[in-house]
Amino acid sequence: MPGDLPAVGSFVAADYVVFALMLLVSAAVGVYYAWVDRSQGSTGDFLMGGRSLTAVPVSLSLTAGFMSAITVLASPAEVYRYGAVFGLVGLSYIFTVVVTSEIFLPVFYRLAITSTYEYLELRFNRATRLMGTVLFIVQTVLYTGIVIYAPALALNQVTGMDLWGAVVSTGIVCTFYCTLGGLKAVVWTDVFQVGVMLAGFMAVIIRSVLLQGGIGPIIQHSQQGGRLNLWDFDMNPLRRHTFWTLTVGGTFVWVSVYGINQAQVQRYLSCKTITHARMALYLNLIGLWVVLVCSVISGLCLYSVYKSCDPWTTGQVTALDQLMPYLVMDILRSYPGVPGLFVAAAYSGSLSTVSSSINALTAVTVEDLIRPHIDLSEKHLSWASKGLSLLYGALCIAMAAIASLMGGVLQAAITIFGIIGGPLLGLFTLGILFPFANSKGAVLGLLSGLVVALWVGIGAQIYPPPAAMSRPLDLSTAGCNFSTGFSNWSSTALPPPHSPFTRESTFSPESTTLLPVLADSWYSVSYMYFSPIGTLTALTVGVVVSLLSGGWKVNVDSRLTLMKEDTTCYHIFRFFKEKVTLHHRPLAAMTPCQWGFQNCI
Repeated sequence: MPGDLPAVGSFVAADYVVFALMLLVSAAVGVYYAWVDRSQGSTGDFLMGGRSLTAVPVSLSLTAGFMSAITVLASPAEVYRYGAVFGLVGLSYIFTVVVTSEIFLPVFYRLAITSTYEYLELRFNRATRLMGTVLFIVQTVLYTGIVIYAPALALNQVTGMDLWGAVVSTGIVCTFYCTLGGLKAVVWTDVFQVGVMLAGFMAVIIRSVLLQGGIGPIIQHSQQGGRLNLWDFDMNPLRRHTFWTLTVGGTFVWVSVYGINQAQVQRYLSCKTITHARMALYLNLIGLWVVLVCSVISGLCLYSVYKSCDPWTTGQVTALDQLMPYLVMDILRSYPGVPGLFVAAAYSGSLSTVSSSINALTAVTVEDLIRPHIDLSEKHLSWASKGLSLLYGALCIAMAAIASLMGGVLQAAITIFGIIGGPLLGLFTLGILFPFANSKGAVLGLLSGLVVALWVGIGAQIYPPPAAMSRPLDLSTAGCNFSTGFSNWSSTALPPPHSPFTRESTFSPESTTLLPVLADSWYSVSYMYFSPIGTLTALTVGVVVSLLSGGWKVNVDSRLTLMKEDTTCYHIFRFFKEKVTLHHRPLAAMTPCQWGFQNCI
């Protein structure tokens, strides 16, 4: 622990310069693409990059799209409080990429759609498309509010950076380059911002390793503190994080992001071929793992440094999301500009996610709400797209104020994706995998999934699960003294016995006896399961209603459902089948080209 460091201070000039450079470069990319593509005035160029992008930049953009400031700030804090078990979510990334590549990508790419919700009208009807579009807009605006507000609040309280100055500057820069440069600007700024995020992580990790005397002591401290709790196979669905909640629940959450969310689908559909799109998804998997590993190691470094004097318990920070900025200002403040690099990393995460959201919101509004109802030329639609980018940027800044009511950043973000994204995933899966599904089944399935997901999600907010299910790990203040740099610490800073992680902190002792029966079961289910609950409810109701309402009589265009020729497994099976057939064919029946004596072409 940095015992001889003075109390944590605020930003210096060099930090502001580094942070400003990151914003300037991001804005410059928008100006560049606005100039380069000034002669291309179609909505296809603005929203889809002319469908000419290649795999590598798109893969980095896919990684940056949802690896936001929440990853930079909240994931290490999650590891610090609950242990490295969160790293198992990396297994769900594998299933996510495979499912997206094999099921959703082939159908969407074949249809050459701009908005994923166009599919819902082609497959079902216009009402289903409209419902999907509205839910997506609500989900994205809420999520983007969290992404803008959370890092601004955390950094404001630790570094002294102006809260609303940070919120507004993030929103304005994003809106600026989205409005000018469209999807190409979003993709290439994402590439730059991924680099900044990784540089910020590495600065923290390298300094922590040097401070603690190597990676060995960090691992040892984490082991002694119970943070290396990777293999927890408890199948109890009420447990907050286990192998099963993170792999099964995580797969549903991330498939709802990569498989059907406009912000991600729009990226890989902008690739020039389906092969490039598939490559982008698989390369993105590597990027996701790298960022996840960096965030988990940062969390372990955080614990190793503060294992004996927890800043949260002693009141040095007021929320767990502030721990990473606090660590940076503590161990890196003697290196001017490096704290600014970390703040730039956090805001790069925000910029990449907010820009993706603005571009996706613009795309669905143009394609789903304007084009079908108003006859405009391509030039006018292009101008409308730019205007909508401006409008949604302002709306996302305004929505940032609501984020303060949503509690823990990481859990709030996944809850939003679970409650809204889960039922939407069920709707798309119904259309793609079940040819007999009809519009009645689709609408009732979506509504049922949404109602059930809202029921469990809102219930969990009102009746938080007990600490026995979330299992926060112990934090210590045994090593706190005036020589550690926490000069304003006293025993009065300790929180009351009932911490924010227990149900008793929300309800008085008298009211706990009046808790509904579902409070200790249904409402206590892991938030990672909100998405599977919504998806499976929508699917089950959709299938049953479709069958009961004559869905088996429906004739569906085969392009709108998954065909065996779409899957990689089919082509692998066919390849080996041909090899086996060739091997067992009688010698007399083989032609010279099959023997290899002459060219078969």
